[in-house]
Amino acid sequence: MSRNQEYVEQYAEYAMEQMRRYGIPASVTLAQGICESASGQSELSRKGNNHFGIKATSGWVQNGGKYLVYTDDRPNEKFCQYASVGDSYEHHSQFLKGNKRYSSLFKLSPDDYKGWTNGLQNSGYASNKKYASSLQSIIEKNNLQKYDQMVMKEMKSQGKSFGTEANPRQQGEQSSQKTSVSKPTESEKYSYPLKRNEFMLVTSPFGMRKDPLNPANTQMHKGIDIQVKHDYVLATEDKGKVTQVNNNPNTAGGLSVTVEYNRNDGSKYQCTYMHLSSIAVKTGDTVNAGQRLGVTGNTGTRTTGEHLHFGVKSISADGKARDIDPAAYLAEISQKGNIQLQTLHNGKDITAQYKVSNPDSQGEVTDTAQSPEDWMKKLLSSEDSGVKMPGDDPVIEMAMTMFTSLMALALKIDNKSEEEKMQTVTDSVVSKSIDLSSLLPSYKVCSLNIQDGKPYLHVDNGTVQFTREMTLAEMIKLQQTLGNADLNNDDKRRGVASIIQAATVSQQMSQNYQKGVDNQQDRQESVQIK
Repeated sequence: MSRNQEYVEQYAEYAMEQMRRYGIPASVTLAQGICESASGQSELSRKGNNHFGIKATSGWVQNGGKYLVYTDDRPNEKFCQYASVGDSYEHHSQFLKGNKRYSSLFKLSPDDYKGWTNGLQNSGYASNKKYASSLQSIIEKNNLQKYDQMVMKEMKSQGKSFGTEANPRQQGEQSSQKTSVSKPTESEKYSYPLKRNEFMLVTSPFGMRKDPLNPANTQMHKGIDIQVKHDYVLATEDKGKVTQVNNNPNTAGGLSVTVEYNRNDGSKYQCTYMHLSSIAVKTGDTVNAGQRLGVTGNTGTRTTGEHLHFGVKSISADGKARDIDPAAYLAEISQKGNIQLQTLHNGKDITAQYKVSNPDSQGEVTDTAQSPEDWMKKLLSSEDSGVKMPGDDPVIEMAMTMFTSLMALALKIDNKSEEEKMQTVTDSVVSKSIDLSSLLPSYKVCSLNIQDGKPYLHVDNGTVQFTREMTLAEMIKLQQTLGNADLNNDDKRRGVASIIQAATVSQQMSQNYQKGVDNQQDRQESVQIK
């Protein structure tokens, strides 16, 4: 699914709601949102929920409206910041409705997308002379006009009229959350905190661990860390209440949201999402399963990289609260909602133990333990790997194949336990870096890192230190060695070591030559000064 299609799937209901309220074609609103927000990926949309590039007027600021400072046509311009994407859609409609230069557009039929797009261009909405044709192209390529027809048919069959009084806004962001994150037995009652196709990758489970910021110390990790890359975080149940929103990025957990869910026995669960880059809800909001709460990020003073810290508190009917393993909570909602999604840490489903002990469990719980090689293949092919690249570029494809082959060889040669090897696989894929010291034990440091699809060698043999991109010739030699079925693992290790040693010698010669040139230049300058 393309980014445009994902955007439409997430926000079509917003646009249809605005069409009912203001008579603006849903197709046009969606096309403008795609165009102005880069399908929801622009900085303004991510940080300020501003999907239409609307600037903050003096009246907006005087009335207490929040704004972001951003460089567009001119440096340091103020743009409206919204509490939710729904507010951005509503303000966009109000902006058009309240501006006289767009008044003629509201005389057009609500399904006349060509008339609206031409009118927007002629009225000066954008400086691009091809703005209308660009919007029409987006509409027609994505069949957005079908949403106009859906609303027209709905309004006719129900005998309703267009207008804000007859069509009040739906609360919060619930109206847009039609996207199925999982397949519950009943309509959208449960969801995992992230949308994933196969499994969620947990990089750090609940329990005692080494402090990531100070490995010499241990700490109790009161949640699970989930691998993410600017993903939407989602409410997990219906009728949740947002009890806390932290908008201060300079706290331990950074931007965070807590949602509370009631149980029939008077107990409650509180789910907290930390280190977010933006928040789409406010305290007091009611949210439903699958509803967007914000976007993952790397805010906070206790974080070493982007991830989602997901924590769960269990609060008994008498008010006693305790932190519980989020895997237990996920096991409960996955069984209630029939969510067929694994939660994997180092190849094992951490919810399995709780499903086994749950008497309401549906079906048989399978053992998800895997070998390090199987885990490597599964992880590299997943949406969370960040390593598996498209095969359009043969050089990048070669680099990815080499990365995989080297990791497999290092696993076979490493004298580690199975558990340590599983952790090594996870660390290597997440960091896009392979420790090759087992192949060259005499080196202090030797690793291969993937950056933008390109392989970089990082070496320290005690004499020379360097980090540089591997040459095409080196990659070909490595791939030939690793792919040679006639060589055993020891032969491959020696072959890889020989190639890296040759690269080290070449780099040392280059550095020595450059040092000699620099010394000669220094002597010449010294003679001239004398």
